[in-house]
Amino acid sequence: MSSRKFWAVIVTGILLAIAAAYLSLTNGTFDMSVLEVIKTLFRIDPQQDHTLVVFEFRLPRIVLGALVGFALGIAGAIIQGVTRNGLADPGILGINAGAGLAVVLFMFLFQGVMNLTGWLGVMLMPLFGIVGGLLATSLIYIFAREKGRLDPQRLILVGIAIASGFGALTMYISLKMNPKDYEMAVVWLAGSLHSANWKFVVTMLPWLLLLPVICLRSRKLDLFQLSEDSQTSVGLNVEREKSIFLLCSIGLVSASVAVSGSIAFIGLIAPHLARQLVGLRHIRIIPVSGLVGMIMVLIGDFIGKTIFAPAELSVGIVVSIIGVPYFVYLLLRTRG
Repeated sequence: MSSRKFWAVIVTGILLAIAAAYLSLTNGTFDMSVLEVIKTLFRIDPQQDHTLVVFEFRLPRIVLGALVGFALGIAGAIIQGVTRNGLADPGILGINAGAGLAVVLFMFLFQGVMNLTGWLGVMLMPLFGIVGGLLATSLIYIFAREKGRLDPQRLILVGIAIASGFGALTMYISLKMNPKDYEMAVVWLAGSLHSANWKFVVTMLPWLLLLPVICLRSRKLDLFQLSEDSQTSVGLNVEREKSIFLLCSIGLVSASVAVSGSIAFIGLIAPHLARQLVGLRHIRIIPVSGLVGMIMVLIGDFIGKTIFAPAELSVGIVVSIIGVPYFVYLLLRTRG
């Protein structure tokens, strides 16, 4: 594939993301014109109600949605590359569920003790999420390995079982919460950007420092598409590289789950679309997958908050409505 086509895909993706952000900025319960948005952003004759809507409600939600979608798309590309399984993604493998269980446990343990939306609570939640994600990954490694190797078919079955078990535990813990925290946990579990604020955005930023590590090692992801014997013969330290890539993906997923809940199917669909657009080299798949994930979350959030207004449908539900048919299509294509 030519570099010109790759950059054309990147530019088109950025323009689509900007268009989705524009729709979210100007449309909602309080509609604003383009001129009003521009004046508010550049502080030209600002009005208090416009400033409140743009800077306190819509802009942090858009930025957070873009970061979460970008992170989940990249994490999905990594997991599919490492496992050589096109049906693998953080949600199906139970990583989302593990991180979600840990974050809900954090909410339960510290309810009434710590301000969960304060700086300390917001910064600690991703760390709890990483522990849950590592637990899910460890269980996958234990039960999905056969003769010392990770079996792709068992991987999906074990991941679904782990996700179901962790989901049940999460629901049990959330039912033990006081009504106020339970309501917050249920909205969060559905995958929502409703409570987005600038603290959540700042929380996501440090985890994006993993992206240079991922991009610099992307060529090694290409080698994972070979058989394990071939990987060893070209000098690839298979287990070490698997651990690095999986830790990076768990970090991205856990940070995303901590600030937006469990948004399923982004990590499944985005890498598939990226491969169709830019080919099989991961140096190109990774950024395009992130862009596709970003666009999906931004559009899903816009649909969720406008189509049923004044009620609101969480972005996780909207993306799942799109993702389930696509997952069935992938299963049928894989069987074929």
